[in-house]
Amino acid sequence: MKFSATRGALAAFVLSFSAVAAQAQENPECIAPANPGGGWDFTCRQVGKSMQDLGLIDKTMQVVNLAGGGGGVAFAEVVNKRNDEDDLIVAASTATATRLAQGAYPGNTMDQVRWLATIGADYGVIAVSADSEVDSLPALLDQIKADPTSVSVAGGSAVGGWDHLKVLIAANAYGISDVRSVKYIAFDGGGEAVTQLLAGSVQAFTGDISEAKGFVDSGDIKVIAVLSPERLPGEFAEFPTAREQGIDAIGANWRGFYAPGDMSDEAYDAWVSKIADLYASDAWKDVMAANGLAPLDLQGAEFQSFVADSVAQIQAISREIGIIK
Repeated sequence: MKFSATRGALAAFVLSFSAVAAQAQENPECIAPANPGGGWDFTCRQVGKSMQDLGLIDKTMQVVNLAGGGGGVAFAEVVNKRNDEDDLIVAASTATATRLAQGAYPGNTMDQVRWLATIGADYGVIAVSADSEVDSLPALLDQIKADPTSVSVAGGSAVGGWDHLKVLIAANAYGISDVRSVKYIAFDGGGEAVTQLLAGSVQAFTGDISEAKGFVDSGDIKVIAVLSPERLPGEFAEFPTAREQGIDAIGANWRGFYAPGDMSDEAYDAWVSKIADLYASDAWKDVMAANGLAPLDLQGAEFQSFVADSVAQIQAISREIGIIK
């Protein structure tokens, strides 16, 4: 009798967990904290499509673009208004950790949300328009050295954000003593930043390989440096690294998701499991290869610790180059 009762209770728990887990994805929604065309938008849309194709979710993932404040508008929306929703996830990246590290989301900290999992890492790039006379990273940085006002660099993160930091790290490595002289223009997402580059409003773009790929394929821009330790494989092998041009600058942008802070444990575990299943699939490996994503497989508590470490490291970098005190 005791065994039967225990087994019955366990079965009831499993059924209850399954019901909650299913409900968590009943109306799946992903917030992309920027305008369409950037890395956060790519993260939501590609993951949503791949999850549905693999049968991990039954319905189409609703993607909501909520731009502003380098992700701060979306973060505040989740924390203040949607903190207990089980079917909501939010695209995040190193840019998110950067803004949190610098206190750029007023009154908000990383512990107010739950960190789910990563889907890979996206190396940074510096690019110019296809018809630009600039053909290398040293050539661009020489122009900045000679006259900082002559070159505006566009990125999809706020001032002091990860896109901004990437070009500052490259400038610092090249010997530009006052990296604050680099003229950076912030836009809400990499897509908008590239649009301004093509319009001639700025002279260079700093972002990630996944953001740049479509514009490279269309012949609109050329990548003059990838911020990776060595050349990327496959179709990205043609892009030179900053390091091989004598500039020791590395910038990897992890991509993943966070969830509302009061999401139920059952829903949280279900999302973590589904993202892990997605990451392990051959279909996602193909997506990673096609978009230049490097391996990075972190889930649940391990990812939470990783984000905490990232925040601490970025705070140290930001102090070193004078972004924060």
